[in-house]
Amino acid sequence: MTLPARDGRDTILVTGGAGFIGSNMARALAADGWRVVVADWFGTGGKWKNLVDVGLDDIIRPETTLGWLAANHRRVEVIVHLGAISATTEPDVDLIVERNIRATLDLWAFAAENDLRLIYASSAATYGGGEAGFIDEQHADYLARLRPLNAYGWSKLATDRRIMSDVGAGRPTPPQWAGMKFFNVYGPHEAHKDDMRSVIHKIYPIAAAGETVSLFRSHDPDYEDGGQLRDFVHVDDCVAVMRWLVASPSISGIFNVGTGQARSFADLARAVFAALGQEPKIAYVDMPERIRKGYQYFTEADMSKLRARGYNADFLSLEEGVRRYVDFLRATDDAG
Repeated sequence: MTLPARDGRDTILVTGGAGFIGSNMARALAADGWRVVVADWFGTGGKWKNLVDVGLDDIIRPETTLGWLAANHRRVEVIVHLGAISATTEPDVDLIVERNIRATLDLWAFAAENDLRLIYASSAATYGGGEAGFIDEQHADYLARLRPLNAYGWSKLATDRRIMSDVGAGRPTPPQWAGMKFFNVYGPHEAHKDDMRSVIHKIYPIAAAGETVSLFRSHDPDYEDGGQLRDFVHVDDCVAVMRWLVASPSISGIFNVGTGQARSFADLARAVFAALGQEPKIAYVDMPERIRKGYQYFTEADMSKLRARGYNADFLSLEEGVRRYVDFLRATDDAG
């Protein structure tokens, strides 16, 4: 992919670069020829394995990011900000404010002051129950109508609203800025996400062992058991959209990143069994009472805005995406 670097700026900083989407993005950018610097925490687990095959220029701790940028920003072309607390069940809202809102707005301010492009992760969780639709409209009045169902979704919406306030008021902005509203992402290098892993990753070992996979019963008469719908998008497609943005410095905005086609959890489970060459074995269990009230039965990205701006690559079908992922899981001793 053509490198649109300016004045010798050959480096891209990827925050959250050892995480799920981040490690896949870092790998792609390094293959494109960029010097890639990752900001992330690794802890004592196997998260480092996500980057074992990636040629990196440097690795820094997230709390040093602004200091590192102050010293190195003249060689940085783009900040790809994917670092965040992504658990929808995180109870510590102060921590979410610090890691999700404050960190993003600090990078936004630095990028605006220093002529750096910024691509950041928003989320489809901003849409809440979908009462206002799943349209990546960035007008302040529309954003004010959204009602997230958890603190994670609220943190992403609060950030989007502040950024759009700056844009609308004509305050300084980065030369390019883009917020990615990722839908239900799945694919390689998500094992470290524990309970936030995709359903595919959770049911793969069960299906591979020839056992029965359990899905939630529906508690909405409009949906059959296992018929709850999500826009499942392969991480490779998310990376492809971000690479296109890196190569398209004139494109700014908030964009949905999904396939534009909702599919059922039953479809997903059948695709896993098909990729394994097995007949599906699916049982349905009651959804826990604590999650029934706020449970989403439907999400589907409206992709018309991204298409209108010129993104014309095809998205993987659920069946093809699951096949690729199952092939990966079969071929690696890393669980993700």
